[in-house]
Amino acid sequence: MDASEGAQPVSSTDTQNTERSPLHSDLGTTTIQDSVVTAIIGMAAQEVEGVTTSHGGTKLPGDTSPTVGEFVDNITGGGSRTRGLSVDVGDRQAAADITVNVAYGRSIPQLTKAMREHIIERVENLTGLEVTEVNIQVNDVILPES
Repeated sequence: MDASEGAQPVSSTDTQNTERSPLHSDLGTTTIQDSVVTAIIGMAAQEVEGVTTSHGGTKLPGDTSPTVGEFVDNITGGGSRTRGLSVDVGDRQAAADITVNVAYGRSIPQLTKAMREHIIERVENLTGLEVTEVNIQVNDVILPES
């Protein structure tokens, strides 16, 4: 490589990283903590009809007793929105893994597509971060009340 060529980006990601993020300015940098993105994703997921976030455990049909995690959350008042949800937040991007339950009779591909799009829209609009992926694990089916 001669001096006239200059440094070239290795990939399109490198090119994108040279663009200015809305979180970085001449006056300072805004850092968004994982817990903020986790809360936004938890709320956005619950805004999709037919989906509830899941702690990852399995219940038998008709079982209304709480799991140990749910029991502890009821006593301490914590964790219910973020259980079954993990995020990876960088300076400019975020990725998420979420575990959900879906209502019986609803199309899982349609629900997860709607949920993924809604989560991406909410996180990008509220934080300025680019969402690179939202991985969804469907843990259970919610049976109708009889």
